[in-house]
Formats: sequence, C-alpha cells, structure tokens
Amino acid sequence: MSANLQLKLEPPIARIILDRPERRNAMSAAMWNALSECCATLETAANIQAVIVEGVGGHFCAGADIMEFDDVFSTRERAREYLAGIEHALEALARLDRPTIGKLEGSCVGGGLAIALACDMRVAGEKTVLSVPPAKLGLLYGVVETRLLVETIGVAAAKELLFSGRRIHASDALTLRLVNRVTSDAELASVVESEASLWAGLSSASIRGAKKAVRAVLDGRETQLRRLVEDTAMGADFIEGRTAFREKREPDFIRKN
Repeated sequence: MSANLQLKLEPPIARIILDRPERRNAMSAAMWNALSECCATLETAANIQAVIVEGVGGHFCAGADIMEFDDVFSTRERAREYLAGIEHALEALARLDRPTIGKLEGSCVGGGLAIALACDMRVAGEKTVLSVPPAKLGLLYGVVETRLLVETIGVAAAKELLFSGRRIHASDALTLRLVNRVTSDAELASVVESEASLWAGLSSASIRGAKKAVRAVLDGRETQLRRLVEDTAMGADFIEGRTAFREKREPDFIRKN
C-alpha cells in the first residue's frame, strides 16, 4: 500500500485518506493500486458501517499525477496497464459494499472528481473547485469515470463538462447535482462526520442492500433486485426494526460484515 494513501479503521467508521499535500493529493499509479487494496480490506472489515474519503492539506484531489504521464503513456501496453489500474480502483470504490461519502474541499479535478463520483454521496466545502479537464490535455475521461459522470448528472450536463473542461464552483456543482450538499468550509468536517455517523447507526442490511438495489436498477437486473428485497424482508434487521417500532424504542440492529 502507498504511503500517500492511508486506510484508518475507527469502527463504526473507516477513512480512506489521500495524503500527498505537496501535490494537492494528485494520484500516483501506486496510489491507484493502494485504493484498490483499501477497498478489498474494507470488504472484510468487521464493524465498519460507513466510509469517509478525504484528502489532507485543504484539498481533496488534483487528479492523476501528470508528472507520471510520460512514463505511464510511453507505450500502448504501458498505457493499457495504467488505465486498467485506475479503472479497477474506481470500480472497487463504486461497488464497495459499505456506504461511502466524499469530503470535498479545495481542488477536486479529473481523477479526483472520479474518486468523488465513485462515492455514494459528496459533500463539498463552499470554496471547492471541480472540473473534468481531459479536453485541455488531449485525453479522454476513462470508461468508469465517464459512466459515473453520466449516471450522476445526465448526458447533457456530462457533455458540457467534458467538452469545455471548465472549472465550476461548489454552488454550480450543487445545481448540476454533481455534489449532494454544500456547506461552509468550517463546517465541512462536522457535516460529513454527522452523515457517516447517521448511516452507521441505521440498518446495515438496509443501507448495503439499497446500494446494491440502485446498482441493480441501473443495470436493469430486476430479478436480482426482487430477490434482494425478499431476502432483506426475511432478515434479522427487519425483525428487530418492526419489533422496536411496536415497542416504541430505538432498534438495536445486528451488525454483519
């Protein structure tokens, strides 16, 4: 795992921390690989109910590290390997079975925005700047990145950002639904913590199931979704939930990995 990307397990919450402040947390190839490893670890982590993804030094992530580009794009084979590493990392984060929230501040650009889009929810500080700049570099946004962008804001808005490469501020990102919420920079940490703690206190079966359900809807897998709904209805969390409702008390949900 890269020293510039850390995983902190603080049950019931985990943190994926991009830690390369001298480069505004730009993602090196090693960091992309480490992100995949973090997600694999989280899939089996006991007592983790929510995951916060954040950067250090006042920035979320300035994207893929352009200083590596001469190397990673030196040959078609090298480029294919590098791009596959990014795709694997983003897919691992997007399909992680725990709910994820991106804490966005400062720069959230290119590959950094893709990491944010792979999170289930994004909260941005009011001074956050977001952009999709491949058109300024002669590149294309990757397969997973483009899919996440279109799924989040729709075809027309995605094309606008991809064609222009323009920088947008948090308030405009909220209008586009690129982020879920905007808060003051001073309150950003507490808002994100509060949301993650809320998730951690609710039914793990419901929240993880909802994440799978949304994916099933997007993929057109209604049969799988129907089975998931039925399985959850037979589960221990639903028994506890309806029992607690009848007894007029807070539910004590059974936590599962």
